[in-house]
Amino acid sequence: MLIVEDEAIVRRDIRLQLESLGYLVVGEACSGEEAVFLTGRMRPDLVLVDIGLGPGMDGIAAAHAIREHQALPVVFLTAYAADDILGRAMLAEPYGYILKPFSERELHTVLQMALYKHRVDVREKEVAARNQIILDNLSSGVITVSARGVVESFNQGACTIFGYTADQVLGRNVAMLMPEGFRGRHHGYLRLDDSPELDRVVCHKREVEGLRQNGETFPLRLTVSRIIVSEQISYIVILQDMSEHLRAEEKIRSLSFYDELTGLPNRRYLLEQLKKAIGAAARSGQHGALIFLDLDHFRHTNETLGPNFGDDLLREVATRLQACVRDNDTLAHLGGDEFMVMLDALGQVSQTAATHAEAVADKIRKALCQPYNLRGRSHTSSASVGIVVFDKNAGELDDLLKMTDVAMYQAKGAGRNAVRFYDPAMQALALARTELIKDIQRGLIAQEFVLHYQVQVDAQGRAQGAEALVRWQHPLRGLVMPAQFIAVAEESGLILQLGHWVLDAACRQLLVWASVPDTAHWTMAVNVSALQFSRNDFVESVVLAIRQSCIDPRKLKLELTESMLIGDVQDAIVKMSQLKALGVSFSLDDFGTGYSSLTYLKRLPMDQLKIDQTFVRDLLTDPDDAVISQTIVALGHNLGMQVIAEGVETQGQHDALVSMGCDAFQGYLFGRPVPHLTPAKVTRDYE
Repeated sequence: MLIVEDEAIVRRDIRLQLESLGYLVVGEACSGEEAVFLTGRMRPDLVLVDIGLGPGMDGIAAAHAIREHQALPVVFLTAYAADDILGRAMLAEPYGYILKPFSERELHTVLQMALYKHRVDVREKEVAARNQIILDNLSSGVITVSARGVVESFNQGACTIFGYTADQVLGRNVAMLMPEGFRGRHHGYLRLDDSPELDRVVCHKREVEGLRQNGETFPLRLTVSRIIVSEQISYIVILQDMSEHLRAEEKIRSLSFYDELTGLPNRRYLLEQLKKAIGAAARSGQHGALIFLDLDHFRHTNETLGPNFGDDLLREVATRLQACVRDNDTLAHLGGDEFMVMLDALGQVSQTAATHAEAVADKIRKALCQPYNLRGRSHTSSASVGIVVFDKNAGELDDLLKMTDVAMYQAKGAGRNAVRFYDPAMQALALARTELIKDIQRGLIAQEFVLHYQVQVDAQGRAQGAEALVRWQHPLRGLVMPAQFIAVAEESGLILQLGHWVLDAACRQLLVWASVPDTAHWTMAVNVSALQFSRNDFVESVVLAIRQSCIDPRKLKLELTESMLIGDVQDAIVKMSQLKALGVSFSLDDFGTGYSSLTYLKRLPMDQLKIDQTFVRDLLTDPDDAVISQTIVALGHNLGMQVIAEGVETQGQHDALVSMGCDAFQGYLFGRPVPHLTPAKVTRDYE
């Protein structure tokens, strides 16, 4: 490593961090000019350059010079994030940025990624160079032939192609390079119109057979040019051995039917086999079945644990699926987290075929539920499985595939990790889901979504703020509750756009409250979806909403669920800590209904636990719910968190929770969600 930093103390600190991480620091430079000189002399593996160097050549200019002359990877160190500076820096094509101040972990991660990317780039350049050499020599066979067919010149490329030396061929007839049965035809390729008016070059291409010295025939591409000079005709023949090309084409043709990631057949191969199976069913009267499976929560896994982890999971799923099917069954990876199995020759009775298909599907479902050990992490997954039994009347392939899709979504609707057969009635639901997605998209564009606010009070019933709850003011259906559209928004990814709108609208309302003395102290709780939180730009999106609305970030509380935090706890801690540094607080929603891991709970910088309404509802009649509620209150307080209970509907529930030490409350007892919340409204509802 070479460190380029004009401040000696910072330079020394970086050196100590690098050495503690096991890196060898070969030199230090305090100016851009010195950095360029030292990289040429020391050839480090990587150069750490501070953008804001002192007078003279700055870090960006130095990076340009290092890239141009030494082709070494550069990582920028900077305390600046201005667009114009980053724009200039990008032109130097750095391998990474580190914003000051930074931790050893951040430094190590960026350096490892930069070194890996550089190694990949170097390998790609080497491969490209080798490929270029191959391409340069692929058509390098060149011979000249007289009008009588005598070989007059024979270059090294031709020697390589045919296996002869030039001396063995020069002066002999070109027919020696052709298989016996094709010599007349080959010679015809050289004959063109002999009229004297053709005193120009005439070219044509042919694909023929060549004959090597060892007697082997091979595919040969000729480009023949006739040259007439002083009425003397000769031919220049450019030769290309097509053997490797044809082998490569065959390989490509084969690869076009297989998925590179899993090694399984792909959708194209499946469709080919399905056509054959339907044809066979028509002739034999046999039934077949399609089993379509979609991994549950794979998008969340990919977002939280990274695409490499997701790829490893898909490969392991493919391996398990292969162990669940027969050799003559067709197993395919359709792309993403979707797989399909085709079973044929299941008998002439549809019920027998269905029973066999269900047994295979259930075997698959159970196999995919077993824990995975991937990248040193134990991971659990599951799949939703749809089945369609087909016979000679299967109809169009696309319709058959749509049926499996409908059946799979029926399995998801049953709670996931389930197997369902295609039900024609489900087709209507699938179409309705598609229409709902389109309707949500239209509603977002038309700004039909609104926020209602449910008050949150302290133990004395004084309003402390509210939770923002989204509603859909549909032009035809009226006020639509979130239970009717949130799940589809999450599955389709539209929750991102909707979540951004909710956050922006809630912040704008918070600013309104801040301008009124009676509500200036109120906080706003905003729910965050798993997809929102998993995004790399989550922190930036929250900061942008705060800045655009000019609110006090200490009044903003983000509600997270347990399931979105367990995937990558460290990533969650980093994001939460960055926002907490601005004053944003966090509440853990629905605590106790999910994983409830104390290991992650003690690590997360959480401010509040929320007792789920399922425990509050029967608090006075179910001793278990009372014990759970009391435990959550004690746990929260012992971890330095406040505790709020939701779904409080009776005075008895409120009194019991107060006696447990619960800090805050939310529910119909204090007020239903309303579009306009005022202190007078809260007092009137509570009284």
